[in-house]
Amino acid sequence: MAKFVVAGKANCPYYAKAELLADYLQKNLPDFRVFKIVQPPDDWQPWLQALCQKNGWVHHRSPIIWRELVDRGGKGLLLGGFNDFMEYAQGYYGFTSDMMTTLMLKIAKENLKTNQSEREEEALYRIQTKPMAIWISGALCPACTNLIPTLLNGELFGHSQGLSLHLLHIDGSLSLLQGLQMEIEDMAWPLLRKVTVQNSLRKAFMDAEVIILLDDVVPEKDQSVEDCYREMAGLYQEIAIKIDTFAKPSARVLVAGDYILNLKTYLLMDSAYAIDHCNFIAVSTQLEGEAKALLARRLNVNPMDVKDVIVWGNIGRSTYIDLHKARVHQYESAIWGPPEFSRPVLEMLRVKNWIEEEFVEELHAHRTKIQAALKHRLGMSSAIAIYNVLNWWYHDSPPGEFVSLGVVSQGDFGIPSGLIFSVPVRFCGGKWVIQSQIEISEETKDKLKDIVQELKMEHHFNFSHEKETEAKSSFLPDLEGKFKKRSTDRVAFF
Repeated sequence: MAKFVVAGKANCPYYAKAELLADYLQKNLPDFRVFKIVQPPDDWQPWLQALCQKNGWVHHRSPIIWRELVDRGGKGLLLGGFNDFMEYAQGYYGFTSDMMTTLMLKIAKENLKTNQSEREEEALYRIQTKPMAIWISGALCPACTNLIPTLLNGELFGHSQGLSLHLLHIDGSLSLLQGLQMEIEDMAWPLLRKVTVQNSLRKAFMDAEVIILLDDVVPEKDQSVEDCYREMAGLYQEIAIKIDTFAKPSARVLVAGDYILNLKTYLLMDSAYAIDHCNFIAVSTQLEGEAKALLARRLNVNPMDVKDVIVWGNIGRSTYIDLHKARVHQYESAIWGPPEFSRPVLEMLRVKNWIEEEFVEELHAHRTKIQAALKHRLGMSSAIAIYNVLNWWYHDSPPGEFVSLGVVSQGDFGIPSGLIFSVPVRFCGGKWVIQSQIEISEETKDKLKDIVQELKMEHHFNFSHEKETEAKSSFLPDLEGKFKKRSTDRVAFF
């Protein structure tokens, strides 16, 4: 198939003649396709220079015509201007144009008028349509800088509405935030209407439709569990009040990071009354991806070929990595099949000792090991985990697969309703659905009960007036021991 691009100034008579000839060819030839680009007279020369510089072409006048290499890709084959296109059409297809100059001028005038009208309508639409507001808290984290290009490229939210990006880092350096703002503006994303930065919660989450929270309250070396939880609870309850006050009722909130994500998400959900509880999600897909990567190395396959690994539990604290439903595709063995053919991961691993000991230890130390090498928190893997969740939320998760997410329990799998718990879900039509039909073993149920008890203790642990003494006496001793034992990052049961 031949795909031709005809581009020119809106008021150019030769562009008018070329586009009508291209339309005629497309109508009469089954494999001829044309794509037209019209530029306002004032924008034509800069646009043409940028196009030629990008493709290594030399061309100075309107119109410019090239052929796209549909089957092979690449930058395309430049045909040239109006005369070159006429010769090409006559030589290859036996078609030409005998349009008179007066008609060419008339059509060029109509093209200019239409182009101006379209630009005015577009400008009016942009004024009347508020851009989609995306808020990122913890904007100075490495994950934020890796996430921003994926949010602004148009693949996730489409190209019609436009986006406004608001970067918040509580008590962060305003000069660093402003530097990040300038770098984003320099990239000149077509979708981006504006970028704002701030380092306080004063007017945070105004008109927010998507909120991504990267804030981690990391326990310091000599900090007590009581102080760490008090600091974290206070911060997230204050964030919840701002979300409830300023964000749109339909806002979607994602909580990511390394520590106690379930409790953070619960505090937000519990204190933001105007937003549906189902719109709060704790991101466990990063841990799921780490588990898949370790399994893929062992099986000598691509991590994308490992499916249906389930992360149960309390993200950043106690989690159970369930491989009973996990399957591997493209695994080289005596039995081979098409790409959709898969085998159970546990059958392919065979070595039970590696699963119960080495895999647990490697996964437990994996994130800490990478962060020690990089000397900062993870950026790319955290960003892609968030992006994947947003992509599934807006465009549905892959057919036939389930993913792990921390969502509000509906009472499935013996998990009490109202707890934030990482479970297998699927996205469909902008909503997540817990995969309650999955059968789990008695061993798995026992693991989940232990994690439920931990979460119940966390949820009842608060520092409000009359309950503070009771919380300290009944909860802290047990929590203190667990927290010290798990201070490196998280515990994974198998």
